[in-house]
Amino acid sequence: MTGVILHYNEGAEPSDVNSREREAESLHDEVLTRLRNVIVEGQLAPGARVPEKELCAEFGVSRTPLREALKVLAAEGLVELLPNRGARVRRFTEQDVRNLFEILAALESAAGRLACTRITNAEIAAIERLHYEMYGHYMRRELPAYFRLNQAIHLGIVDAARNPALKETYEGFTARMRQFRYSANTIARDRWGEAMREHELMLDALRRRSSEELGSILFDHLLKKFEAASQTLRRSADDNGQ
Repeated sequence: MTGVILHYNEGAEPSDVNSREREAESLHDEVLTRLRNVIVEGQLAPGARVPEKELCAEFGVSRTPLREALKVLAAEGLVELLPNRGARVRRFTEQDVRNLFEILAALESAAGRLACTRITNAEIAAIERLHYEMYGHYMRRELPAYFRLNQAIHLGIVDAARNPALKETYEGFTARMRQFRYSANTIARDRWGEAMREHELMLDALRRRSSEELGSILFDHLLKKFEAASQTLRRSADDNGQ
C-alpha cells in the first residue's frame, strides 16, 4: 500500500482498519493528482522549488501525504528530490524532450496498429464518448478538462493493444512528458485546433480498424506535439539567459 502507513491497533475491528486504509489511499491519490496537475499545468516552472508549506495549506493536508506524492512524481521524472532541501520541478533540455517524444511516437504508433486488430466495439464506443466530451471542453476552451480526456483517449488506445509490456513502458515515458503535451496546446499558434482535428482522424481510423493509417496518424501527432512543446523550452531557455 502506498500513502500514509497505518498500524493495526489491538482491539480494533478489521472493518475499521480497512476503512482507514482506504481513506489513506484515497488521500494519497487525491494529493498526487492535484500536485501532478500543478506541475503539468505550469503553475510551477521548470527548475522551481516545490513550496511544500504553501501546497499543504492549499490542499489541506500534512506534509506526510505531500512528500509521499513527491516520491511518486520523482519516480515519474517530473520532480527532483534534493537531500534535506525538499524538491524542485525537473528541468528538461530540448534534446531530452525530443528523445522522449520520439520514443512515445513509436510506442503510440505500435499501440494504434495493435489496437485496430484487437479492440472491441464497446471499447471504440467508450473512446467515442470521451472524444465528444473532450470536444465540448475544446469548444469552451477548458484546457485542463480537455487535456485529462485527451490523455484518457490515448491510454484507451494503448489499453486496446492488449500488450502489458508496451503499456508499462508507455506509462513510464508519458508521465515524464505530460507537462509538455499540455503546454503544446497553449504556446503554439492554433496547435490546440490542429490537435483536435488530428483526434478526429484518429477516431475515424479506429472505427475503420485501419491499423497502418492509425499508426501513422499517432506517430505524426506526437512529433507535432514535440515541435509545439519545443517552443516552451526555447522560451524558458531565453528567460534564463541560456
